[in-house]
Amino acid sequence: MSGISLTFGGNPVFADLELVVQPGDRVALVGRNGSGKSTLMKVMAGLVEADQGSIVVPPGKSVGYMEQDAKMEGFATLGDFASSGLEPGELYKVERAGEGLKFDPARPVETASGGERRRAALAKLMAEAPDLMLLDEPTNHLDIEAITWLENELKATRAAFVLISHDRAFLRALTRATLWVDRGEVRRQEKGFEHFEAWRDKVWDEEDQQRHKLNRLIKSESRWAVEGISARRKRNMGRVRALQDLKAERSAQIKRQGTAEMALEAGPKSGRKVIEAEGLDKAFSGKPIVQNFSLKVQRGDRVAFVGPNGAGKTTLLKMLLGMEDPDAGAVKLGTNLEIALFDQTRDQLDGDSTLWENLTADPLLGISGKADQVMVRGQPKHVVGYLKEFLFDERQARAPVRSLSGGEKARLLLARLMARSSNLLVLDEPTNDLDVETLDLLQELLDNYDGTVLLVSHDRDFLDRVATTTIAMEGNGKATAYAGGWSDYIAQRGPLETAAKPEKVKPAKPKAKQEAQPKDGLSFKEKHRLEALPAEIERLEAEIGKLQELMADPELFTREPVKFKKATEALVERQEKLAAAEEEWLELEEKAGG
Repeated sequence: MSGISLTFGGNPVFADLELVVQPGDRVALVGRNGSGKSTLMKVMAGLVEADQGSIVVPPGKSVGYMEQDAKMEGFATLGDFASSGLEPGELYKVERAGEGLKFDPARPVETASGGERRRAALAKLMAEAPDLMLLDEPTNHLDIEAITWLENELKATRAAFVLISHDRAFLRALTRATLWVDRGEVRRQEKGFEHFEAWRDKVWDEEDQQRHKLNRLIKSESRWAVEGISARRKRNMGRVRALQDLKAERSAQIKRQGTAEMALEAGPKSGRKVIEAEGLDKAFSGKPIVQNFSLKVQRGDRVAFVGPNGAGKTTLLKMLLGMEDPDAGAVKLGTNLEIALFDQTRDQLDGDSTLWENLTADPLLGISGKADQVMVRGQPKHVVGYLKEFLFDERQARAPVRSLSGGEKARLLLARLMARSSNLLVLDEPTNDLDVETLDLLQELLDNYDGTVLLVSHDRDFLDRVATTTIAMEGNGKATAYAGGWSDYIAQRGPLETAAKPEKVKPAKPKAKQEAQPKDGLSFKEKHRLEALPAEIERLEAEIGKLQELMADPELFTREPVKFKKATEALVERQEKLAAAEEEWLELEEKAGG
């Protein structure tokens, strides 16, 4: 990407952007909600045309983009969509991805949920295996087993990928470089997401120091101008002009977006015993959700519910809150409870109404949503002022909710939730679409919240930082309580067994030459070639590893550009040779087997 500039609604999103993605790159694309991450990815994919600049994809290289809202008109089933464009011999890739990502290829498009459509779009991209994969929030709507499958697939791929995700554990495990979109500028660091926050804080600290020096200089020059300009007007007009330039420079600096001013206020203390469940049984259509499940939740507990999609986490939550009856057993709620619920489906928001109306309306009380003020934990606040605390501007207040991004809808729902006091907070998938800074703030608020929290999430890092007890729903009615968060659960239970373990891209290599058996259907030359290929593949893999290790040096490009160029060319050449050797081995092995 060279000289890329893009403006939306009069505001520049990017200006003179220069960006190169190399073969094999594993890049985290990070930035605040609304900073332009998804827009940049769409420009890379060719879905959004830049105002200026050019994008070059080398001949023979392909770029694939996982669409957030894939267009599936004309396709009867999700499988038809996911396999479109594939050769008949490659259709097994969609079935394999379907098992790993847990979507049913036979599901009719018209009855598929948004999450199922997104999983089908992700399966399509994984099956197509382009040279560069552009992945925008691929873990949304995936459970931890499917996230683990995808993580292993991306670890094994030789393709490059650029990844937007709120899942810290996912980003830390996969990325080796970071692109940071901040106020129209895109910075790159040749280190993975694990090092992003230290880098960001250093950049911001340097900015603050520079701004402080600039303010001191302006103050000093302004004092000189007031005290001495009349006596030295002609001689010092250049200095006056320099002062005006300094002030213009300060005005042109784009202020960093702060964090949302979120606050959680616990209501009157609940009783010490919040929930007591005894011997719960629940089944749907003969499928057990829980069997003989018992749980005691005390005031101040942080209880997380984990398990595969469809295991019944939300159903169990509803039973514990008295919103759904069990088939057997009993639930007793504690005294003086004030419950606040964050709904993963965002059903509490009316998409056709404005942000203003969503904050002020209350159909149960007959309140229309036209008021200028919203009651925030017992105190009246102007609607626009309260929205600004959650990083919305005045123009957005009158916009319909359906125009918001996923992250903005999550922030609006949090604004509604936090306007009222509570002592039992129920969060069903709160982390989807939120940026890292907002997740950090939410975690701090939960740490300091003087109430009880019930949490459903697939974000392993967030679970580790919040949960004091983890209820693992492992299928067939089995639900077990473990002390601590996700890592504590895994340590006590053992490594997670994914429903569909990732298979190797190629079959296992044949035994060493001295053990190889004669192959029927092969010529003498082909037999010899089949026996020699494993050693050739191993040699190429070793050379690729050494080249990747060499190019991992972040200073190599600036220190030795010629060496960097040669290493890049050599890496591409060996990757192509490796792919050809593996393909040849597969063909010969199939021929040998008849």
